[in-house]
Amino acid sequence: MHNSASASSLGPDGLNLSQAFFKPIFNTHPPPQTRRHTKISVIGVGNVGMAIAQTILTQGLVDELALVDAKPDKLRGEMLDLQHAAAFLPRTKIVASVDYSVTSGSDLCIVTAGARQNPGESRLNLLQRNLALYKGIIPELVKYSPESILLVVSNPVDVLTYVAWKLSGFPANRVIGSGTNLDSSRFRFLIADHLDVNAQDVQAYIVGEHGDSSVALWSSISVGGVPVLSFLERQQIAFEKETLEKIHKQVVQGAYEVISLKGYTSWAIGYSVANLAYSIIRDQRRIHPVSVLAKEFYGIDGGNVFLSLPAQLGRSGVLGVTNVHLSDDEIQQLRNSAKAILEVQNQLGI
Repeated sequence: MHNSASASSLGPDGLNLSQAFFKPIFNTHPPPQTRRHTKISVIGVGNVGMAIAQTILTQGLVDELALVDAKPDKLRGEMLDLQHAAAFLPRTKIVASVDYSVTSGSDLCIVTAGARQNPGESRLNLLQRNLALYKGIIPELVKYSPESILLVVSNPVDVLTYVAWKLSGFPANRVIGSGTNLDSSRFRFLIADHLDVNAQDVQAYIVGEHGDSSVALWSSISVGGVPVLSFLERQQIAFEKETLEKIHKQVVQGAYEVISLKGYTSWAIGYSVANLAYSIIRDQRRIHPVSVLAKEFYGIDGGNVFLSLPAQLGRSGVLGVTNVHLSDDEIQQLRNSAKAILEVQNQLGI
């Protein structure tokens, strides 16, 4: 499959029409060599991968976007579909290929490719298939973009982020999983809906596994800078723990509900990952609950495990983990979450 990108050599014999179409002004100099060319590669052009790509394009985040997939016809179709929207988007070079050389020089590689679970298939067997898939993806990305940051989106994201870290040989700050960034967005939405406020004014995190053992950090929730639970206690306003647990359950079940209704999730994860990409590429140093190497945080031990913690993201990846105060119960739940991930991870033999 051939790469396709915007080209100015449309004239006879490859004449560069841009030189004929535009007349240079007097006394010009070539552009400085220090100008930074930013590039993101998206691996996998399924529903999630394309939602991420589309959102990145609308943000005008990069100079070049590369797409990779194992299905050449679908890949070329998706590339052309995006290229045909050029008149409505910030100028971005869009390329695609089944060959990973197209990702060369990427600042950020977003991996959405993953095997789907077959009916009756065990989670371990699915993981083994994804491990085999990653063995064909991660080394290629490392080969062509040795200084890039890897952002893993495929599920189970925590274990696969660990797999990407091991296969890449990258330092831990440059391997990140999308983790509970979207879970936390759902959490903030539900709290905002209960309190009738804007979700952007709600500070709330889901941490731990992106899955059933995730942990809602109720003790640190604030709205407009006001800690919610301590405020309710000071005002002697009664609240039921069951209500809090119901909200958390809605967060966990959120993706399942969307999948049952439309067959897959795409837009929310697309916005979530594009938001992470923005923080990284633009060095925003914002705090996101993402899957990071969590060894020795909050007493987590027993091995190298990736799970979500509130982390500061910037141009070099993970800049640090926020020292959020957790209650004793939340710390224990987080350790249990780490244990659940490790039990599955240890069966992979990597």
